[in-house]
Amino acid sequence: MPVAYRDYYEALGVPRGASSEEIRAAYRKLAREYHPDVNKDPGAEERFKEVSEAYEVLRDPEKRERYDRLGSNWRAGDDVSGAASGFGGFQPGEGYEDVRVSFGDGAGFGDFSDLFEGLFGARAGRGFAGGGFARARRGADVEAELELSLEEAAAGGHRWVALPGGRSYEVTVPPGVRDGQRIRLAGEGREGSGGGPVGDLLLRVRIRPHPRFRLEGDDLYTDLPVSPWEAALGATVDLETLEGRAQVKVPGGSSCGRRLRLRGEGMPRTDGGHGDLYAEVRILVPKKLSRAERKAFEQLAETSKFDPRSGR
Repeated sequence: MPVAYRDYYEALGVPRGASSEEIRAAYRKLAREYHPDVNKDPGAEERFKEVSEAYEVLRDPEKRERYDRLGSNWRAGDDVSGAASGFGGFQPGEGYEDVRVSFGDGAGFGDFSDLFEGLFGARAGRGFAGGGFARARRGADVEAELELSLEEAAAGGHRWVALPGGRSYEVTVPPGVRDGQRIRLAGEGREGSGGGPVGDLLLRVRIRPHPRFRLEGDDLYTDLPVSPWEAALGATVDLETLEGRAQVKVPGGSSCGRRLRLRGEGMPRTDGGHGDLYAEVRILVPKKLSRAERKAFEQLAETSKFDPRSGR
C-alpha cells in the first residue's frame, strides 16, 4: 500500500531553504525516534517510511531541484521513451501514476527503485537498478568505545560523547551499566544503499579500573585497613562506599582476608535493586613504633600464648 503523499520538507520538519546538513540532522533525529526496532507504537513504522522517502529525495541535489520545481509531480520529468514496449505492455497500476521508466542507460530504473523503496520502506525486498535487480541495504553499524568511571557507570545519566571527525552525541547511560555492554543510537551509523535505512551507532562501555573498588557481577569489593588492636579487640570503623561513607563493625578476633558485607551498597541492578559491598580486612602495623608502642608490643609478646603458625 503506497505511502500517502506529504510535503517532504514538512515530513522532515525543515524549511524549504534548509541546508543539506540540516536535512540530514532532521532525518537522523526522526529515524531514531520512529525506527521500527526501537518504537513499537502503532503508526511508527509508517512514519519511518515517510521520513525515509522524504530524505531520499531531499538529500539528492538533482532530485531536490526537480521536487522544488514540480512538487508531487517531480518524477514527471523523467524520460518515458520505450516504456510500454520495454515492459511488454506493463502499465503502472493505481498509486504509481507518477512513475516513468527509461531503458537507455538504466537511469530511470533507479528512480523506480527509489519510489518503490520509499513506499515500502527498508523491508522492501527488491528494486530495479541498472537493468537488473538490486536489494535495498541497511547501512552498516558503527562501533565506538564509551569510557566511564565506576561512579559514572553506577549513577547513569546524560553524557556528551565526541567521536573522531568532530561529531558529538548526547548519550543516555542507564544506571548500573556494565563493562562490555553496548548502548545503541539508532540512525547514527553508515548511510544505506538503494534506499535502505541508515545503520546505528553502537557504543561499547568500558569501565576504567578504580583505585579502591573492584566490580564482580553486581557486587563491589574493597579493602578495609585496621590496626592490630582493632582486629583483636573489635571496633567500629569508617569505610568509604561508592556513594559516600558508612560505618562498619569489625568483630573482635578478625584476621586478614575476613569479608564484612554491607547489603545494598554495591552496583545498581536493572530490576531497581543493588548488589552488596564486601569489605576485606587488612591488618596494618605501624612502620615506626613510638617508645610506648614498642613497650606495649614487647609486653604483649611476653605474656601472649598465641601462635599464629598453629592457629592457637
